[in-house]
Amino acid sequence: MTKNLLTSISLLLCCVFQAQTLHLYGGSNQDQYLGCLNCDTFDKDSIWNSFGDYGNILSSKSIWNVNGNYGSTYSTYSPWSSYASYPPAIVDQDGQFYGYLTLNPYKSERSELGLVHILYKNHDAIQKDVSGWYDKLFR
Repeated sequence: MTKNLLTSISLLLCCVFQAQTLHLYGGSNQDQYLGCLNCDTFDKDSIWNSFGDYGNILSSKSIWNVNGNYGSTYSTYSPWSSYASYPPAIVDQDGQFYGYLTLNPYKSERSELGLVHILYKNHDAIQKDVSGWYDKLFR
């Protein structure tokens, strides 16, 4: 019975978390929309849609653009800069804050979500195959 209860609670928590659509906002005032963190690869706002504004490695609004403000390892606005002062904020559709997406270990309120840790560890590989990594992570 205890096993069934734990399984039910795990499934419930999983469903509740999945229901939260998480978004990225960047810039010094976190007013630049940078896409949806956990949306489907076919969603136009998804950071996993390599044909959309937020998943395309050439887009100025993409965290995967290594030459852009939001994807460069040297930019103060990029999650991939270890010294970023203004990394993207993660918020849900209701505006609840889930921390900052940043490699900077000294940034207060750095996000510790499970998905975010995968991004921290694999961002270089993900930039080379955004859609493929979506499949690895979500399917």
